Amino acid sequence: MMPSTLGAVWMWPGANLKGKVMVEQGTTETRASRLSRFLGLQRSTMGVLVMVVLVGMGENMAERFLPIYLMALGGSALTIGLLQAMDNLLSALYSFPGGYLSDRIGTKRALLVFNLVAMAGFALVILIPAWQAVLAGAVLFISWSAISQPAAMSLLYRVLPQNKRTMGVSMHSLVRRIPMALGPVIGGIFIGVWGERNGVRLAFAAALFLAAAALVLQQRLIEDDKPDAKTTADAFGLMPERNPLKLLRLMNPAMKGLLVTDILVRFCEQIPYAFVVVWCMKTIAEPVSAVQFGLLTTIEMATAVLVYIPVAFLADRSTKKPFVLITFVFFTLFPLVLQFSRAFEWLVVAFILRGLKEFGEPTRKALIMDLAPDNCKAGMFGLYYLIRDVIVAVAALGGAFLWKISPQTNFITAFVFGIVGTLGFALLGRYNLVHVNDKEAPN
Repeated sequence: MMPSTLGAVWMWPGANLKGKVMVEQGTTETRASRLSRFLGLQRSTMGVLVMVVLVGMGENMAERFLPIYLMALGGSALTIGLLQAMDNLLSALYSFPGGYLSDRIGTKRALLVFNLVAMAGFALVILIPAWQAVLAGAVLFISWSAISQPAAMSLLYRVLPQNKRTMGVSMHSLVRRIPMALGPVIGGIFIGVWGERNGVRLAFAAALFLAAAALVLQQRLIEDDKPDAKTTADAFGLMPERNPLKLLRLMNPAMKGLLVTDILVRFCEQIPYAFVVVWCMKTIAEPVSAVQFGLLTTIEMATAVLVYIPVAFLADRSTKKPFVLITFVFFTLFPLVLQFSRAFEWLVVAFILRGLKEFGEPTRKALIMDLAPDNCKAGMFGLYYLIRDVIVAVAALGGAFLWKISPQTNFITAFVFGIVGTLGFALLGRYNLVHVNDKEAPN
């Protein structure tokens, strides 16, 4: 009896250690699983996030400095204004077909098409160093975010449970800010080493490579849409609506009210948008370098990243209106603060404020998806941006004329539009935003 007893005693510590390791592994896996669920992370959502990081990194290394590149190629202030107007107009025009295509052929195939289009635009800018080629290439790449966003929002809404959709949209917005923060710093280094012309072209070469890598990874990670989805839609007459005028009739009053006030606030953003880099690097008494401007952008994005997750957690559990309203306030204050920022230290304060304007942006996007009809969510999201950005494109072009009068005229006009939009949303926006998404939605 003694040997067996001793054997039992001898073996027990090892068994206990093995069990302890298994428990610790199980605990680690449980924590990781809980964190993934909390952040709304799945295989398909990870595919979208990888795409956003890689394509966004290349895009922000190069596109952020396009106004400087255009000036180096002989473009004027009106050329810069035209570029920004194109950005808004093409974002608008591409948003609806992007959403319709996603509803029609599925997210995975739609994203493949969108990436190939952006890559063609990058290649054009690389091959032809002329401002006319930049504008032509911009037709293809400058609206990549706009054309892919309805597909991404539709996927997040489809694969995530109802109480994680704002979190999912926030993770998408958060991850987008990583390349927005790092890309301009790397692009600024490229310009510092190779100059304004060659540096930007090399940044576009890097963007082309990263977009190709994103294309491969997104096709591996994103799962195909359910094969019977379109058949079922056909059977019940729920195919996506291709006519935007007919789709407009399905837009409910709450979304229309949000759209009108959003347009006014976007006037505030877009009037000075293309000239922020010109103000910082060319106009003020103590201009900043390209690397310093990249650092300012990093500060802006870091500020946005810090507020995304806590705001999403709260917005998924309460009314969305206060979060959107606070966002509009930050949009409004930025141009006013920027005109008094004449040195790097004060620009840091202005760009922190600019980062805070992302406070409730994911909440607004999630709200649009909540308000959209079930059979055309990506299409309705695209229609919203179509209407908004076609109108706001006027502000971007008008900003160039206001800038020619004076930078202060540009900034104050933007501030006034922000006040009108914010007050309109606060006073007239009687949305039933307290859980438009309360009704149970499919996971």
